[in-house]
Amino acid sequence: MKKLLILFALFVGITASSYAQKFALIDMEYILSNISSYETAQEQLEVMSKKWQGEVEKQQQEVKNMYKSYQSDLVFLSAEQKTKRENEIVEKEKNLQELNRKYFGPEGELFKQREALIKPIQDDIYNAVKELSESKGYQLILDRASAESVIFASPKIDISNEVLAKLGYSK
Repeated sequence: MKKLLILFALFVGITASSYAQKFALIDMEYILSNISSYETAQEQLEVMSKKWQGEVEKQQQEVKNMYKSYQSDLVFLSAEQKTKRENEIVEKEKNLQELNRKYFGPEGELFKQREALIKPIQDDIYNAVKELSESKGYQLILDRASAESVIFASPKIDISNEVLAKLGYSK
């Protein structure tokens, strides 16, 4: 009888503790779309990206033109001239790859600008979510936008507007 009573108490304790956990949901896309500085930062990144992409495409076109010119002049060139032109084309392609890496590589200018413009906004959101979690006792807060496995969640547990309010963007 004692074993049954202890087992029952243990079962009730586990069940009660699982109900005591609080969960919440945020929609990061919704939050970011309501922050004007994020939209401005995205626009700035887009302008820079297009400018740099234009430079890269211009150099790509120059390489293509050099190669076409080389192909058309191939019959008239001496072995020495062929080697010289081939080396020029290879050098230009290396410069193109370096430019592409400089702007769009893992540690390129676009990455650095994104870090400078967007990371502070993301940090503010993280801190607001953390403060809400601590003040309201949430054990878990999921991002609806990135959680592909969330099929349905009650709008009652969505705290996106509270996060916006905490950041000073009342909704």
